[in-house]
Amino acid sequence: MGFMNMLGGLVNAFEGGQQPSAEHVENSFDQITSMLPAGGLSQVLSAAFNSSETPAFGQLAGQLFNNSSPDQKAGLLNTLLQAAGPMLAGGAAGGLLSQLAGGGQRPLTPDEAAQVSPDVVHQLAAHAEKHDGSIVDTISSFYSEHPTLVKTLGGAILSVGLAKFASR
Repeated sequence: MGFMNMLGGLVNAFEGGQQPSAEHVENSFDQITSMLPAGGLSQVLSAAFNSSETPAFGQLAGQLFNNSSPDQKAGLLNTLLQAAGPMLAGGAAGGLLSQLAGGGQRPLTPDEAAQVSPDVVHQLAAHAEKHDGSIVDTISSFYSEHPTLVKTLGGAILSVGLAKFASR
């Protein structure tokens, strides 16, 4: 089955008020992502992160973080910390991350990132998004390099992103 047929089938089901089964989306996801144009998975993620039909960006970032390897966790946290900037200094999340990274003077290591909870990432991502809206695209690009991990978002969220991507 071709890319447009697969994607079209998911989109038609979604737009027709039928949510494709999570299992169907997840089973089709590997094939669809392998056929996406360059940057396509990043656009699918960005569409899902920005949709009112999915949980908030911070919550999804926390979910991805929870399922990430220590290296991926460090990459995500360092990206979010850079986007949040000096405005992060206050609050429990800022205090913890600043303490782990030696006052924010260096990037977090994978071992340090593994000590951070998904709730802290949720707060940090929500804060970073308010400070710099482009962080959604940055994180989408970061995670587009890890399609197997993206599948952990679940079929419902992936189908929203794929439907929005296809309608562009």
